[in-house]
Amino acid sequence: MPAATAFQQLSGLVGTWRNADRPNAPLRIRFFLAVGDTVLVESCERAGEPHSLTLYHRDGETLFATHYCPPGNQPRLTLTPDVQTLTFIFRDATDLTDGDFHLHDLSFDVTDASRPIWGETYRRGSTAEDTILRLSREAPAPTRR
Repeated sequence: MPAATAFQQLSGLVGTWRNADRPNAPLRIRFFLAVGDTVLVESCERAGEPHSLTLYHRDGETLFATHYCPPGNQPRLTLTPDVQTLTFIFRDATDLTDGDFHLHDLSFDVTDASRPIWGETYRRGSTAEDTILRLSREAPAPTRR
């Protein structure tokens, strides 16, 4: 999938989301566009406190995701050419040392835009921890002026 198309699909997530299966859980995921609509910002909050930040942006025909992780490392991921799911895989990272817990894979199934599925895999060495969440909007998507 071309980077521009994938970025446009991800931009459809602008707004605030919660876990559809546990709506009272403290996690909220907010997406907003920045820098002339060239960067999509994903801000994860737990109980109103900042938890992590992921920035999505294009570089020609590549779509990157840079994740700012609570352990203090910054994995960079690139979009794979999967058509069904927007999947980002680990490319490299800054401030990552052996044994650090870090984001390794990230995915979005936006087949149903009203109920996207958000997935992530964190790794430490050879140990992986997967999280998959069905999301529901907490508030209506913002309108543009």
